[in-house]
Amino acid sequence: MKREDLADLSAFMAVAEAGSFTLAAAKLGMSQSALSQIVRRLEGRLGLSLLRRTTRSVSPTDAGERLLQTLVPALSGLDESLAALSEMREKPAGTIRITSVEHATDTIIYPVLKTFLPRYPDVSVEIVSDYGLVDIVAERFDAGIRLGEHVDKDMIAVRIAPDLEMTMVGSPAYFTELPAPTIPQDLVRHRCINLRLSASRGHFVWDFRKDGRELKVRADGPLAFNTIELIEKAALDGFGLGFLPRDKVRHHLEAGSLISVLEDWCPSYPGYHLYYPSRRQPTPAFALLVDALRLKR
Repeated sequence: MKREDLADLSAFMAVAEAGSFTLAAAKLGMSQSALSQIVRRLEGRLGLSLLRRTTRSVSPTDAGERLLQTLVPALSGLDESLAALSEMREKPAGTIRITSVEHATDTIIYPVLKTFLPRYPDVSVEIVSDYGLVDIVAERFDAGIRLGEHVDKDMIAVRIAPDLEMTMVGSPAYFTELPAPTIPQDLVRHRCINLRLSASRGHFVWDFRKDGRELKVRADGPLAFNTIELIEKAALDGFGLGFLPRDKVRHHLEAGSLISVLEDWCPSYPGYHLYYPSRRQPTPAFALLVDALRLKR
């Protein structure tokens, strides 16, 4: 059905229900002559007279009655559907799929969800933690969360966290075996606990910066994990050195169960950003979650 057909049918139904072109025109906010032309145009397309017109009243013909029997429930059903959509806007619903890294899920997303989900019980959120770079369009994610420097330029990016400080840590027991490194080159003599990014991307490259100088180190060691929780645990158990977000191990540093080294070399990265394709129209539920995650200055 063409858009103009639906408008003409709605105009005819308004006249039939009101029994008057004058009353129907006032209800629709148009002139009586314009409304009369719309109905005549509809009758012309159908090749049937739909209304009996007298100087005192307007009533449906047999063809008009038959059309109304189909039209009234159809348009009523459409009104109900539009009302339901309006309610979805006021009461958002649906599933939001996000690919994130474990650290962002733990420290940013989950704390927000604890207050967000009770407010919007018809919204569900699915999070897949993966340190690899994921094609969110191909994998049908609504959004991704990665450090700012890893977000493609053609994406809409919303900053959700401040800069991420990194630190190199080991246990006191570990440093009774080997002296603490003072420069990144010393790491060749140390056992390093690696972060496995993905099958194709290999291990995370340790990035060190100082006074405008940058060094990238591919560390060797007895262990590699695809989760920083286990890197933290292995460092606490004395298996080697871990390169971890400072906020992740701050309580261990304060307690003395981990010791930070190479502090003047450890960098800060642009903070986590939520990103999604610019051509995708966000749903009401997604827009609300983005706003809840947005970094408040």
